[in-house]
Amino acid sequence: MTASLLTRLAIALAVALSLAAAAPGAWAQSATIKIVVPYTPGSGPDILARLMAEQIGRTQGPTVVVENRPGAGTVIGTEAVERAEPDGHTVLLVANSFVVNPALKRANYDPTRDFEPVCYLAATPMVLVVLGSSPYRTLDDLIAAARAKPGELAFASGGPGSSLHVAIEVLKRAANINVTYVPYGGTAPAINALMGNHVAAVWADYPTVVSQLDSGTLRGLVTTSRARVETLLNVPTLGETGISNYEADIFYGVVAPAKTPPDALAQLSGWFSGALKAPDMKPKLAQQGLFPVGTCGAEFGAYLRRQGEEYSRIIREANITVK
Repeated sequence: MTASLLTRLAIALAVALSLAAAAPGAWAQSATIKIVVPYTPGSGPDILARLMAEQIGRTQGPTVVVENRPGAGTVIGTEAVERAEPDGHTVLLVANSFVVNPALKRANYDPTRDFEPVCYLAATPMVLVVLGSSPYRTLDDLIAAARAKPGELAFASGGPGSSLHVAIEVLKRAANINVTYVPYGGTAPAINALMGNHVAAVWADYPTVVSQLDSGTLRGLVTTSRARVETLLNVPTLGETGISNYEADIFYGVVAPAKTPPDALAQLSGWFSGALKAPDMKPKLAQQGLFPVGTCGAEFGAYLRRQGEEYSRIIREANITVK
């Protein structure tokens, strides 16, 4: 082999190694990441996904798009991501329904086997709301009306099969009331029904109703948080009422299809956690009633397992079913 041929081979090898080393960075800069949101536009998960997409796209390189795929209690969008190519380009924005659906036997996926945890992004309260002009000023008022007119009052939520639906069923059994449950495709259409006086109350995710609560259009009666929410200090927790000790917040996180490569997961975690740490992100989240968490990887996976076990227990003990 001649010296010139050896030289050309060495150059070719060096170029190949250089390109291989640069590939991850080049992919990171040119990648388009799709966040599938299995909820309606304007819902809490949708708001968070769009905040994350804007922040990541503006400061960290990749183009991030949001695709709303609501339906079947979030199962449609969730199963679409389960089947997606595990290449790091598709992620799923998840909330409590992600672990509730399997417990209700409404989905065939396994939250921990069929998906890889990326990051637990934020948490937010669940709040039972009525119209600001409603005669129900407290939860006791609403319960008294429900007992006086069994089956006549209608409660709504995004669902069925959501954590908000679970909260309604827990209240029904704890307070021994008979109300009609009306499911909607998300909290926003449920609130529209409330505004039209088609239902008496809605158990809502806080980000979807924060502006209406601030303006007085809606009144919060109770939350399921462990302690009173800083921005809702006049709204008691369910535990404070003595009716039930049920406690639950809504969690928002991101997962990827199973078998997504570790390096892609690490890159995704870096993008999302970096977006949460941006100086202007916390006030944006606070404005929407969202509280940043930022737990990623295995720790988020362990949290998802605990949530699944807890919801399975609650659903079993309360005998909650969804047709």
